[in-house]
Amino acid sequence: MLSVVFVPIWSKLDSASNQELVLTATKLTYAHADAGMSVPTNTYAIAALALASAAVALFEISQFRNRFTQLKLGVLNFLLIVATLGASFYYSGIGERMLNIKMPGTYEAGFYLPTVALLLNLLANRFIRRDEQLVRSMDRLR
Repeated sequence: MLSVVFVPIWSKLDSASNQELVLTATKLTYAHADAGMSVPTNTYAIAALALASAAVALFEISQFRNRFTQLKLGVLNFLLIVATLGASFYYSGIGERMLNIKMPGTYEAGFYLPTVALLLNLLANRFIRRDEQLVRSMDRLR
């Protein structure tokens, strides 16, 4: 999730006017702005959600002694990652309307990285739950 802050999320190139829009975690801006172009749009919500998700993930790892707390933090992290994807999709929709509506934009690596993080978070929660069930079954045998 930390890499989302540093890589582009979405871009759109208009070949007719040679303008390119680039969405990063902090702003939606023209790559080669001319005079009279619109002011860059701040997208700090994406960066804040991605950083919060990374912080929760690091804290979740440190809570290895309490699996129930880890599961709750995993659910919180799931919501933060989904919110990051939603914010990225929202701001890319704004970018679609800013430059030649007929030409679609392309999603970059910064959009797909939260999807990978989401998958890994779901796998972590699954294995934490499985570990908790194993510990409970061992307690029954004693």
